[in-house]
Amino acid sequence: MSGLGAVCLGVSERLLRGARFNLPRVSAALTCRSLSEGPAQRSGEPGGYYVTTPIFYVNAAPHLGHVHSAVLADCLHRLRALQGLRCRFSTGTDEHGLKIQQAAAAVSDRFKEVFGSFSISYTDYVRTTEERHRRAVEHFWSVLLNNGFIYKGSYEGWYSTPDESFLTPTQVTDSTDSLGREIKVSTESGHKVEWMKEDNYLFRLSDFRTQLQDWLKSNPKAIQPEKFYHIVLQWLENDLPDLSVSRQRSRLQWGIPVPGDPEQTIYVWLDALVNYLTVVGYPEEHSDWWSVAHHVVGKDILKFHAVYWPAFLLAAGLPLPRSIYVHSHWTVQGKKMSKSVGNVVDPFERSKKFTVDGLRYFLLRQGVPDTDCDYGDDKVLKLCNSELADSLGGLLNRCTAPSLNPEQTYPQFCNASFPKDSNKPTGRAVSEDYRMIKAVSELPSLVKENFENLHVYKALEAISGCVRLTNGFIQRHAPWKLNCGETEDRLWHQTILHVSMECLRIYSILLQPAVPELADKILSRLGVRSDERSWDHACNFLPKYEGRDCPYERRPLGPDTGVLFNRLERNEKQVETRKLGKLKKDKTSLKTQNMF
Repeated sequence: MSGLGAVCLGVSERLLRGARFNLPRVSAALTCRSLSEGPAQRSGEPGGYYVTTPIFYVNAAPHLGHVHSAVLADCLHRLRALQGLRCRFSTGTDEHGLKIQQAAAAVSDRFKEVFGSFSISYTDYVRTTEERHRRAVEHFWSVLLNNGFIYKGSYEGWYSTPDESFLTPTQVTDSTDSLGREIKVSTESGHKVEWMKEDNYLFRLSDFRTQLQDWLKSNPKAIQPEKFYHIVLQWLENDLPDLSVSRQRSRLQWGIPVPGDPEQTIYVWLDALVNYLTVVGYPEEHSDWWSVAHHVVGKDILKFHAVYWPAFLLAAGLPLPRSIYVHSHWTVQGKKMSKSVGNVVDPFERSKKFTVDGLRYFLLRQGVPDTDCDYGDDKVLKLCNSELADSLGGLLNRCTAPSLNPEQTYPQFCNASFPKDSNKPTGRAVSEDYRMIKAVSELPSLVKENFENLHVYKALEAISGCVRLTNGFIQRHAPWKLNCGETEDRLWHQTILHVSMECLRIYSILLQPAVPELADKILSRLGVRSDERSWDHACNFLPKYEGRDCPYERRPLGPDTGVLFNRLERNEKQVETRKLGKLKKDKTSLKTQNMF
């Protein structure tokens, strides 16, 4: 769960519904950029791209859900970098609201460690305890106040002190304490709640309902996938009550004081949202990067990012995010991950078992953003063995094995053997081969479209399908059966390997955002230089087939670094059983040889 998510579960609807407000009404003029401006019009730097994860709350160690958010954002960041854009990618930790700052620093370091181990290519790591963040939050608050969108009022409702949040009546239930006395408790946390009234500051969220509706209706891609876009539009069909955006200092001491009112603390989720501006230099030097901002968030914090945050930005006269990418959650055996249940998946431990790229691939390949997905070790094992070890690894081995490629070079392509005109009598390619060429040539645009719609699983599915087609191509023509002593067979043998390597080169370039280390290993083995791995290079597939020069032809292959992806075993016992089985087989084979 993100930092905001941890707070949101303690606030969310509890804060907004069922409590009574006694508020003075003050009219205020809205000064902001026209909502009719599209994203491209708002962008001062069309060549830039700024993507964020939520900042993660440091009340517990990082789990699989945190890594999923980070890997998704990392994938988008790497994609844009491959396309040649100037990129920034921020993540970080939310440490306000936590009572023990030493613990907060330790857990923040743990997040950094895990993200580093998962090859998360962030350019900025922000902590809410940093001085630059405090300055950004104080300035942002002052702008909202000066523009007339923050005012002082009184708030009344059920309050949970341990959760530091107000609750709605539907989130409160009857219970008894240890002495048998009747009490009210939170239905979610079980903590005791009390009816409380306090004076604090409120934000005029109610003023922005129409503007938010206009924004979404004029930007149907602002929230993706589409399911969540419609959810937000449904929310906006109802009135938006004004938001409490501060707490009395006596109740919430671990946060940034309200400027000019030290008796009040800026509430942690408003504080946390401003981190996206902090990273790009707000309030002084933010305009270029902020105009190309994209957020990756879990569905539990959608309302905070798609309703409250845009309203704050409008009130501050700032552009809205280009897009908000939303993903669902991971469950374990159909149940939400929970420390109390004991089913939290430790990504660090699992990456040692399945490798970093193996776990990255699983999260992106099986993570359907529209619905929750169920995690299981067996699922990781089966997917990685099938698609990474057997299919992708097998293709690389076939292309580069000395038995099929004794010269260890990128072989030549023969247009006579594989003519562009399938009706030429000299050709040996069949109709299935031409369908494969068409599928691979269309793959980059298909992958790009699915990446940009956050349907990464569909992109990886398309790549995996093409890998199977290429393995089928090799199997169909069986180059190991050809007599390379004959010119025609030798040219066809080389052409089969050339086409297969070209396919593999494209797959590896497209896989870089998802599994960067694995992709690098393949490209290095194929002899593809680091300056030949951009998205444009993926769009230059099989140039000899199109009548152009191929820069890779006859180039020596890179060094053989061994098996691309070792098959995963369920447990140590299975490993030993497999080793014993191989040993017995080898002994039997040796005895048979000695008999003759």
